[in-house]
Amino acid sequence: MGIVIETFIWEPSSAVFIFIFFSSFLLLSLFPFYLSKHAPTTKSSAFSDHPFSSSSPRFQLYFLLLYSLASVLEGLWLVYGEFELVYYGISKEDTVTFMLIGFGAALFVGSLLGLVSDLIGRKKTCLVFFILHLIVGIWKMVAPSPSFWVANLCLSLATSIFSFSFETWAVVEHDKVDSKPGHRQDILNETFWLMTFFESASLIGSQVIGNWMVGGNLEKGIGSPSIAATLLAILGIACMSRHYDGTTKIMTFKDYRMSFSVYILGDRRIWLLACAQACLHFSIAAFWILWAPTLVADGREAFLGLIYPCLLGARMLGSTVFPWLINASLRTEDCLTCAFVVQALLLSIIAYDYEEIGVLVTQFSLYHACIGLILPLLARLRTMYVPNELRGGMISLSLAPANAAILFVLMQRGYYRTIENSTMIAFAAVGLFMAAGCMYVLKREAFKGDMKEEPISTFKD
Repeated sequence: MGIVIETFIWEPSSAVFIFIFFSSFLLLSLFPFYLSKHAPTTKSSAFSDHPFSSSSPRFQLYFLLLYSLASVLEGLWLVYGEFELVYYGISKEDTVTFMLIGFGAALFVGSLLGLVSDLIGRKKTCLVFFILHLIVGIWKMVAPSPSFWVANLCLSLATSIFSFSFETWAVVEHDKVDSKPGHRQDILNETFWLMTFFESASLIGSQVIGNWMVGGNLEKGIGSPSIAATLLAILGIACMSRHYDGTTKIMTFKDYRMSFSVYILGDRRIWLLACAQACLHFSIAAFWILWAPTLVADGREAFLGLIYPCLLGARMLGSTVFPWLINASLRTEDCLTCAFVVQALLLSIIAYDYEEIGVLVTQFSLYHACIGLILPLLARLRTMYVPNELRGGMISLSLAPANAAILFVLMQRGYYRTIENSTMIAFAAVGLFMAAGCMYVLKREAFKGDMKEEPISTFKD
């Protein structure tokens, strides 16, 4: 008599998605009541009547729509990038090579794009982001067997631009329309957490769009995400070109170099902030490289297509906690220290403790909830310490050590097999502990100096 072995594919319960949706809804809907009772003097344009210029909310809506569009473009390649490589017969060794080239481009070229953005204008750099995605989309449509070397380089540079250009553009534009310091900071705080919220929602939406366009016919639908990306990139270029403003005041290279040396390289607080950003970036990159192999280790099977939106939903939920913490008068550095420690502990457990898929997904979700909180908190600290005119260069350069570390561990793991996946996750955990230490030291530095809530401006009117 034959033995029938039943296979079990793990997938999250629908109750998880319901919980994330209603938790986010409750946090957002109850926040105005919290403000009215506990923080009556705090103003926020999304939840109270603010005597601000009508141009400010219009720009915020316009910016968030474009940022969501850019996030969908990033998500389309993130979801179907590896799937396309497998479809066209790319081996695992070549896939590792593509990843090394991508992170290498981000390290040696992407690290300088922030400096270029500050010099030529942030909105022009955002426009370049859409142009790069347009090039990749057209390339994949017209080439019968597209070269992934070209696509990988363009997408890596686009991702580097995405990491800093939209944020710096939003901050500079808010400076133009908001003259009141307190009101300006409220609007920026709101924009930061909404960016994280909409980015997560857009990444989920990109998965839905990709699945719908590919459908059940793989032979005919494999190129459909490229068509969608091309159309979305054209839409983004049209929107940005239509509202283009070429009157932005830009520094000369000499003035920029001097200002960068004084305000960025000469400020210990910004070094601490940059170190924390690099550690977070490294941990996120390591997570997305290893999350699927960790779940399916030892022959386990999981429905990764349902776990992916679960993680992003947790990040959305984490971002909705940000306005509560800020209006509770908690120090930004304290919140970041706690969040980094929680993340580090979670990755430490994942690295050295074998667990069931359900427990791993729970830990992954908590990790991403912390990301949803950390990203707007770091953006708030950048507004407090980094001059707006130097913001893009500071962000892009701060990510260079993280990209170098990713290149190193990928090479050791992918080519030489000298480290294991658990070791990479452990490195990420150590980095997060370092980030928590940086935030603790940054808090002490703030007490020593005269910390200013408003960013330093290198332009004198």
